[in-house]
Amino acid sequence: MPPPRTPADIEAALAAELRTVRPALLPRYTAELPGARAAVLSRLWRGLAHEPLPWVTRREARRGGLTLRLSGGGRLDGPAPDPFGTAAGITRVELDGRAHDRPAALVAALGLPHGAGFAAELAHSTASLALSRANRVPDGTPGASWEWEQRVVDGHPFHPNCRSRPGFSVAEQLAYAPEHRAVVGLALLAVPEDGCLVTGEWPYRERGRVLVPVHPWQARHVLKDDGATGRDLAAHPLMSLRTLALPGGPHVKTALSARLTSSVRDISVYSIESAATVSAFMAATAARLDGLLHVTRTLGAVSARTPDLAAVLREPPDVYARTGERVVPVAALAADVLPRSASWLARFTRLALTVGLRLLDLGVALEAHGQNLLVVLSPDGEPLRLVYRDLADIRISPARLARHGIPAPELTGRIVTDDESVLRGKLFGSLVAGTLAATAGSTAALREALSTAAPDLPRTADLVALLEEPLPAKALTAMRLSPERPGDLWARLPNPLSAPDSVPPADHPL
Repeated sequence: MPPPRTPADIEAALAAELRTVRPALLPRYTAELPGARAAVLSRLWRGLAHEPLPWVTRREARRGGLTLRLSGGGRLDGPAPDPFGTAAGITRVELDGRAHDRPAALVAALGLPHGAGFAAELAHSTASLALSRANRVPDGTPGASWEWEQRVVDGHPFHPNCRSRPGFSVAEQLAYAPEHRAVVGLALLAVPEDGCLVTGEWPYRERGRVLVPVHPWQARHVLKDDGATGRDLAAHPLMSLRTLALPGGPHVKTALSARLTSSVRDISVYSIESAATVSAFMAATAARLDGLLHVTRTLGAVSARTPDLAAVLREPPDVYARTGERVVPVAALAADVLPRSASWLARFTRLALTVGLRLLDLGVALEAHGQNLLVVLSPDGEPLRLVYRDLADIRISPARLARHGIPAPELTGRIVTDDESVLRGKLFGSLVAGTLAATAGSTAALREALSTAAPDLPRTADLVALLEEPLPAKALTAMRLSPERPGDLWARLPNPLSAPDSVPPADHPL
């Protein structure tokens, strides 16, 4: 049977699987499809409106909307998109006068290079998002931080591939995705000790072999290996899907070579080699921030010298909560479980910028998106401290460290850079254009929070750049349409302190 080709085919194929494996969810899945299409279309239209796309020759603001002039002479017309907005209110975009309500069909109609693959991902994103919403967690206040992560039903707040999981069947999504709240059994795969790279303390060993926790999807689809020990670890999946919480124990990051949102993820040998050094350095650096930041320590890391078979153990963030406090992933703040006022958002913004800018001045740029960054809340919901996890994508500046008399760690590779644009892009793109924007939900709310918080911050060159220059953000749509270009692509969004709430200026310079 040939694979489904159109967006409608993919949505129908998921429905057919659901009818077999969980028929009770089918009516809710069908009811959630229109909202899922609008959510993905809103993210896609934001990307088309604000990212550097060579086939968009001009952007023209008009009353209540935006027109994109295309290189082939066509035009796209849609509502005015808020560059920092998370409301999924866009239900149709017109291509040469023809309305499209399915994001995948719109991309397919554009006939772009690499567009067919991207369109398929958008269709999967829409269908999987409808499934996630259909099975959302019942009301109630979570306890452990991993329970908060199950509340993040919609995935990445700005990526049109927010729930794209090609290669995962419906049964696998229900069994492995955090929003579906299953317990996942991680197989322990035995590897000869002399064939492994191990750093830190590794607790899983037997008879001269190292036991590597393996995600069941990876074992089935990538490794095709049934050489497990017969034991497994029961764990709760977290937002990243490949990282899971062991009850009462550490978090384990597994190799999961599937494309989720933008990239095919694995665990490089380099990251295993550097794990202990980076962890020790970051623990010492965070200690300079007067208790405002905790970094979850890497306890141990192992690789069978291949990115497809590796794992990392790190502290659970809950260990940094005192009696009555809660540790909440920042991405969960937008789930409306906790009340958030404008004054609360300003206090959280002040805390996040204080930590991020002080670290940047010292020489460390965090990738502080809503998945890596957690906030410690007091019993009455006040933001007290931050917790940061997953150190694989931070950037370290030896020159900035030297200015403060801090010895640079013995590291090489992409983690080390003195490029100001890279350092600021890493922090501003993740923390401000990502975390704070998603928590605020709109340009207007983000502007208010930044305006309130900024006067209390030291006026460094980094702060001036943040407040006065266009704001860097990953060009998530452009990256998916440019698979031949490795690495990140960037958009320059209007600075929320000076820009209108939605429409980019005519002939928007990207």
